[in-house]
Formats: sequence, C-alpha cells, structure tokens
Amino acid sequence: MRVRRLIEAKVTIHAAVCGFVTEATANSPDQQHVEFCVTSSCEKIQGLAACLPTVNTYAEVGAGFEGEFHRVIRAGLGGCCSGCAVPMGLFKAMQIAAGLALPASVSMEFERMKD
Repeated sequence: MRVRRLIEAKVTIHAAVCGFVTEATANSPDQQHVEFCVTSSCEKIQGLAACLPTVNTYAEVGAGFEGEFHRVIRAGLGGCCSGCAVPMGLFKAMQIAAGLALPASVSMEFERMKD
C-alpha cells in the first residue's frame, strides 16, 4: 500500500507597484485536492482568500480558465487590476502541492522603452 504524504507549497508574491505582499500555502493531503491559506496586505486579496474553495487540481488544470478556481478569482477580484500576479502565484502553488509542477521560481522584469 502506498502511503501518501501531505505536500505543502509556499509562495510569497510581491505585487509590484501597488506594494501589496501576499503569502500563501497550498496543501494537498492526497496529491489531488488542494486547500489554501492566504494572508495579504491587500483588502481585495483578503476577501478572495475567504472564498477560495478546496479545489480538485486535475479538474482545474483540465478546465483552463473556465474552472472553479478561476471562476472564484474572477468573482472575488472584480474591480481589481487584471494584471494582478496573485492568481497566477496561487495557481502555481496549487500545482506544486498536487505534485504537478516543481517549485521553481517565476520572474518577470519590465522596463519602459523610449521612443
């Protein structure tokens, strides 16, 4: 019999110009269902955190942007910046907690180009 272990992924998201910081853990006791624990200095993300369901990672990955996770994100972050990095960070943490991705950092660098 294979014994499954709890996998936890942690992410800290620095959301650029707004200055808000979000810390989250994603936990999966069965490498399929993931639950989140989120703390943030952003009031919108705090409200979203209260609504995040336990998700079936395989269903979410298969559903793309039409899954329950993204539906809750769209509803919870209405009026928020559509470039917010928090949803992507939470989704990647979900994948790591379920064993579907390795815990590799994501980075984006921007600079304004002159005409």
